[in-house]
Amino acid sequence: MTTATATITATKSPVPAPHHPVVSPEQWVTERRKLMAREKELTRLGDAVARERRALPWVRMDKDYRFDTPTGRRPLADLFGGHRQLVLQHFMMGPGWEAGCKSCSYMADHTDPTLVHLAHRDTAFVAVSRAPLEEIERFRKRMGWSFPWVSSHGTSFNYDFHVSFTPEQLADGTADYNFGSKPPGQEMPGISAFWKGDDGTVFLTYSTFGRGVEVMMHTYRLLDLTAKGRDEDGLDFTMAWVRHHDRYETAAAAKACCAG
Repeated sequence: MTTATATITATKSPVPAPHHPVVSPEQWVTERRKLMAREKELTRLGDAVARERRALPWVRMDKDYRFDTPTGRRPLADLFGGHRQLVLQHFMMGPGWEAGCKSCSYMADHTDPTLVHLAHRDTAFVAVSRAPLEEIERFRKRMGWSFPWVSSHGTSFNYDFHVSFTPEQLADGTADYNFGSKPPGQEMPGISAFWKGDDGTVFLTYSTFGRGVEVMMHTYRLLDLTAKGRDEDGLDFTMAWVRHHDRYETAAAAKACCAG
């Protein structure tokens, strides 16, 4: 094992070290403690903002939205699955799309393992797209996901939540995304949270858009801990590197290797 490791190490091409200060362990601990003080400030601020978020007033959902699901057409109240709370991903996938948005798919890759934990905090999860259900199901099968994903096709749901826009809205400048921004496209991402009362009444408690959807990106947070971080500065746009998880070159190479 030692000999093999030494041989592999010797044949690797040298990788230039990044231009970065290198200090003693003692000095590193000193600097780390300084940063930890700032991190604790951020944590306390995050806790305070979370309290303000929970204190937001609610909006009663009076419109009777109906969604296409694998078990038939269902109202919004049925998507809670017996829980009081619902987290909803506005997943970018319009009618006729061959695949869902790469960034929304990146978010969705984190979802399935969390469902059991959400359920134990009285919370359900669902993704909603404007694509017809059969198109959603075809893409879901390709991705291997099992979380609930329903279609709002033929309803005003996406438009009412300002995550879908008509060509006319985009052309005349009336499209309103993220509480006052102009969307770059016809479909945009978002996360909304709902509460269901004992009588079945549903309330909107929170929505976030733009970079707010990063709450679903666990690996983004992990990358923030590394020396290179998200490593996106030289890209054309944020998340330009993201692919559907079965479209990365490494995944294709591994599949070809195994098939051979």
